[in-house]
Amino acid sequence: MRRISTFTALAVTTASLGLAVIATPAHAATVVVSNSTDLTNAIKNATAGTVIQVRAGTYYPTATLQSTTNGTSSAPITLTAYGSETVKIDGSSLPSGSWIFKLTADYWNVSNLTFQNSPDSAVVCQSCTGTNWSNVKTINGGDSGFTLTGDGTVNNTVKNLDSYGNYDAATHGQNADGVAIKFGSGTGNLVTGARLYNNSDDGIDLWSFSSPVTIEHSWSFGNGINRWGDSAFEGNGNGYKLGGNGVTVAHVVNNSAAWGNSGNGFTENSNTGAIVINRTTAYANSGSGYYFATSSAKLGKNLAVSNGGGSVSKGSAVTSAGNNWDSGISTPSFVSTDASTTYNARSSSGTLPSTTFLTTGSTTIGATMN
Repeated sequence: MRRISTFTALAVTTASLGLAVIATPAHAATVVVSNSTDLTNAIKNATAGTVIQVRAGTYYPTATLQSTTNGTSSAPITLTAYGSETVKIDGSSLPSGSWIFKLTADYWNVSNLTFQNSPDSAVVCQSCTGTNWSNVKTINGGDSGFTLTGDGTVNNTVKNLDSYGNYDAATHGQNADGVAIKFGSGTGNLVTGARLYNNSDDGIDLWSFSSPVTIEHSWSFGNGINRWGDSAFEGNGNGYKLGGNGVTVAHVVNNSAAWGNSGNGFTENSNTGAIVINRTTAYANSGSGYYFATSSAKLGKNLAVSNGGGSVSKGSAVTSAGNNWDSGISTPSFVSTDASTTYNARSSSGTLPSTTFLTTGSTTIGATMN
């Protein structure tokens, strides 16, 4: 006679009494992938709680990697390198105009991956909520490296991103930013620890994004310089472009630096809102260090040195206090103006490399460069 297990008997008895049977919860899968086909399928089939670990190597997908499946705040979907292995996802085999990775989804954690050589933008997160991007690189793409866009773009964090070498040949460099947070809305979006450099257009561009974005502890440098031999080059090269398209919004930039850009270091770009710029440094940009001609910006404890268009261009609605262009505020000396160490590898935890470049030792003015 077949024995009925205690669990089975309980289930039968409970069901016969008309009570619900509570199933044992399934454990989320951990998927380890080592080729492009498996990577594509793992992203496509992921559900809340799935962990996708990518083994070392360079992957060449033939179609955009994408998902519309949400994780949850307690069970996010994770896409990351396996252990400390080096993973590059290369867009060289994608059709013209393709992105490498597109999410229209909530609660994903993506970390320790390089997205390179995209025909168009490398990474696009559209109307995403609660995504976390950590220690990601977006390099040498055909448009902006990393993009947040769309309404409902809420509570996303971009931490320790490197985005460089991006250039849109078809439009002569006028669109490819390191980070683009454009054409959308949603609160709680943060960029921290970013290094955005040598892109054809801006380091970071907040064009037509109607909710406040916070940027902190970031560097934007060498943007807007024609490194591609384009005789019709049109890159603008602002370090931090903080508006555009008639949107009024109070973005915030803290403890960040802009240097060697072909445009302005920090600019409102026609945003008339109460932008806050606090303890930043603008050095040797071709335009103004700070350009805030029409906004009601609050500029405090900022340091501008050797900018081609002057330290600051500001309108009457700007509040300016504690900056080195204000009366009674001295300009501290830099420990170093040699930027070579800013290209060094990040720390093991992903933080910006240690440098004395543009540091002053001051506790009251300018970026601390960390």
